[in-house]
Amino acid sequence: MSRLSSALRISAAVFLLPVMTVQQSFAWGPVGHKMINQLAGMALPTDVPAFLRSPEAIAALGYYGPEPDRWRSTAEPELNAAQAPEHFIDLEYADLVGPLPRRRYDFIRALAKAQEAHPDIELTPEKVGLQPYVTLEVYERLKSAMREYRGLLAAKEDTKPVECEITFLAGWLGHYVGDGSMPLHTTMQYNGWNGPNPNGYTTEHHIHALFESVYVSANVKEKDVAPLVVSKPVVMNDVFADYMEYLRHSHTLVEKVYQLDKTGAFTGAGTPAGKEMVDQQLAAGATELRDMIYTAWIKSADPVPPYRPAKD
Repeated sequence: MSRLSSALRISAAVFLLPVMTVQQSFAWGPVGHKMINQLAGMALPTDVPAFLRSPEAIAALGYYGPEPDRWRSTAEPELNAAQAPEHFIDLEYADLVGPLPRRRYDFIRALAKAQEAHPDIELTPEKVGLQPYVTLEVYERLKSAMREYRGLLAAKEDTKPVECEITFLAGWLGHYVGDGSMPLHTTMQYNGWNGPNPNGYTTEHHIHALFESVYVSANVKEKDVAPLVVSKPVVMNDVFADYMEYLRHSHTLVEKVYQLDKTGAFTGAGTPAGKEMVDQQLAAGATELRDMIYTAWIKSADPVPPYRPAKD
């Protein structure tokens, strides 16, 4: 989700009017998010329950892909403000806290502590972002729902309600995983280069939407991305660590986005190099999402640790 100010959002909307007449898009835009979710669903292995691999579920996953961007309406300002930081993380700022804590509120406290050492930088959750935290929280919701499905199935009870919940949660998860594959969602350089700029990268506030929405809508097809999705699913040992590695790989591509932009790679039909990068990152999002859904299913069979009350 792009963090443009009100004025910049207006400028972006004007920029996009000639090519987009639908509501304003963020992240990969509806086309990219739908594609990532559907490709992930189609790549699920056969030991995942059949309902989640059905044509109806694949269509639903696609629909839910852009869902958190629909929550960016000014008609719901409190919702918009609360969840906007969950679409990104500026790793340059986040890393000032040291090794990232695994839990949201520990990270927020760490940011407050780091702020004391860096009074010249705004280190608030709204500025830095919370992307990995919402992703892992939704993943755990999905795993919990899958555990409930297993229990209902074993008890020969109706599983239809939890099947709907699982499909929604998998689709919701897909939005954030998709955001994580877009390099500009991992950086302070999210929409025009800030600070020293010896290579002359664009400082105009159009590169974000141009790369992820305008170019994708005009040039990227599912048939181009599908072969790039890694075929063999992986069960993650440490989901947080794996996801952070995924985010950091996206972050390594930030400057490449700007380098390609200088060559016109995302303007109009773009260039082969631009197309290759966009296809690869969409496929990376679909691969990561497929593996997270699969991991949630496999780990939902693990016994729940016994409750242990906290010590005083």
